[in-house]
Amino acid sequence: MNQSVIIINIKPLYEILNEINNNFSYKLVYLNAKEFDENFNKEDKQFDNSIFITTSEYIQTLEKIRIKEEKILLINISPESIYKLVDRINVCLIQNKYDFQSNIKLKNYNLDINSKTVEYKNKKLKLTEKEIEIILFLNKDNLSKKVIDLQKNVWGYSSDIETHTVETHVYRLRKKISETFKDDNFILSDDNGYSL
Repeated sequence: MNQSVIIINIKPLYEILNEINNNFSYKLVYLNAKEFDENFNKEDKQFDNSIFITTSEYIQTLEKIRIKEEKILLINISPESIYKLVDRINVCLIQNKYDFQSNIKLKNYNLDINSKTVEYKNKKLKLTEKEIEIILFLNKDNLSKKVIDLQKNVWGYSSDIETHTVETHVYRLRKKISETFKDDNFILSDDNGYSL
């Protein structure tokens, strides 16, 4: 999950944070007033995993486009300790990541990485860490994934992992989903490999 911190019309703050940006695990974005208005007059999903730092003059615009309050950090023009601000950003991003991981949509299912469950029609199924990794990898795009791709990306490819290990994990996962949700089409298999 790529997270962004978007600073709206506070160029000095952006420049300070950009100087120390290599210490952060998020993408730092600056938008001046014109860019902000152009980017947010339309509904755009690219900012779903973002938090916004701005002054009170932009709060109404953010509220209009239904940005949740916990994703907005308002700062006064008077400077606050940069360390406190970085702490506030990190707390906000952690909360944002937790919320995102609690509600990942896969087909008609809801995957909650935090509780390690998948839910469909009021039924929940507990998953292992490896099963979640398999599902997330298969969900990356709409292309089938070969067994060797699963070995490399889910298991970190090791010569001691054999193809039947991957196939056994996928088989067991498909069986669990079929037994719980009566769905034999959650993970599909074809000549090119596996897909959701």
